[in-house]
Amino acid sequence: MNPLPEPKFISLEGGEGTGKSTQAALLTQALRARGIDIIQTREPGGCDGAEEIRRLLVSGTADRWNPMCELLLHFAARCDHVAKVIGPALANDQWVVSDRFTDSSMAYQGIAQGLGRDAVSELQKTILSDFSPDLTLILDLPIDVGLVRVRDRGGEDRYERMDPGFHRRLRQAFLDIAKNEPERCAVVDASPVSSEVHANILGIVRDRLGLPDV
Repeated sequence: MNPLPEPKFISLEGGEGTGKSTQAALLTQALRARGIDIIQTREPGGCDGAEEIRRLLVSGTADRWNPMCELLLHFAARCDHVAKVIGPALANDQWVVSDRFTDSSMAYQGIAQGLGRDAVSELQKTILSDFSPDLTLILDLPIDVGLVRVRDRGGEDRYERMDPGFHRRLRQAFLDIAKNEPERCAVVDASPVSSEVHANILGIVRDRLGLPDV
């Protein structure tokens, strides 16, 4: 077997109902089966303090927070998450798979909620410097399909209750992020059945991160 590459940080992004959590779990299982020491985490959340902030963000009415408050809460959770989970894992030669990271702040608050790219970029630089995922998988799905999936599964998320215009802007924001950073990002069609999406993701991971046996 070829030696494994250095530990990598992989994020999964996308709008509501695109299957990020499912695909993050499947990817983690597949890489662990290959002998990779890996952890799975999520944003907002991933550690005790960040999970407390998550509860503030995902509950309540759609207009509970203005966009700047949301952005600051997300980055407070992210700061804690990186310091306590992601950073230590990578330093310990573990791979990390995260359901969401900084691209969600850019897409949700920066673009879909109108704060602008500069507001998110400046805060990101202050909090994280140049730290970012090695690979970002952006799961893409028509918004009507995604919202039906969310309603069918039930759950906690106040974002699903935002208006259709918000979700259209959100989808386009993620696609624009992928277009602007093709070296880091890959768009994955989330429309097929879960097993097919998973197979496509494994192919991307193999090609981008040098894992020929995945």
